[in-house]
Amino acid sequence: MNTVALSPTTLPRFSAASLLTFPRKLPAFKSSFISPFLGFLNNSPKLNPRLPWKPPSFVVRAARTESNRVSLGFRAPDFELLEPLTGKTWTLEDFEAYPALLVMFICNHCPFVIHLKKTIVKLTEFYMKKGLAVVAISSNSVVTHPQDGPEFMAEDAKVYGYPFPYLYDETQDVARDFGAVCTPEFLLFKKDGRRPFELVYHGQFDDSRPSNNVPITGRDLSMAIDLVLSCQPVKSVQKPRSLYSLFSHLPLSGTYSSKADRFKFLLAVSDVASSGTLK
Repeated sequence: MNTVALSPTTLPRFSAASLLTFPRKLPAFKSSFISPFLGFLNNSPKLNPRLPWKPPSFVVRAARTESNRVSLGFRAPDFELLEPLTGKTWTLEDFEAYPALLVMFICNHCPFVIHLKKTIVKLTEFYMKKGLAVVAISSNSVVTHPQDGPEFMAEDAKVYGYPFPYLYDETQDVARDFGAVCTPEFLLFKKDGRRPFELVYHGQFDDSRPSNNVPITGRDLSMAIDLVLSCQPVKSVQKPRSLYSLFSHLPLSGTYSSKADRFKFLLAVSDVASSGTLK
């Protein structure tokens, strides 16, 4: 067996200083897909004193998720929201006289909502004549999507002729109370006498999606409404809908009182860049 003797001159030389030496500047990553966090650190004037401070800017995209956060039997929480079209303030008490209530979380820009808008109007008009109460709520942040603001909501309601009130949840508190995380999200509540509204359906409108060429029928939701209005039980196995996640508020600029606060902001930006979801 042949052996090779290594002399000290052939061995690589390492020293403690070389092992502990780090580059002064982090390598730049052009694509946030590779490392959004390191790329932001390298180009951040907050962490690199050689660069002037400018408010960070980035594009935020919604991610698909499923609406299955609350459980059946969940009681409808109270709310007090403004309807931009009429200026009227609505509360849960305004619907107490109805046997069933459909709460829809929608917005102006969501492609899933746009895909269903005309059929939503037809379906709700049909069932409102049968005694169903309907309300739509927009909880999207105008920071990320100004087109979802109240003035555009009023215009949208007028253009499409919404037969239901379209309410603005500016603080997003109502969305959190209802457990809403998506648009569109459909929550159907029933009411037995003086008992509070209880959730009986939290699922999809139908199998149609903007890109699958399946006809829009509203089959799943209409079947649930028919059962509720005829005082029959709704099946507990319900198909959740793949939707756009609601947009929350995130500070886009400003000063930070500590390195910890700045680090939390950078992590939030990193999460947006890597997953496309604003939380």
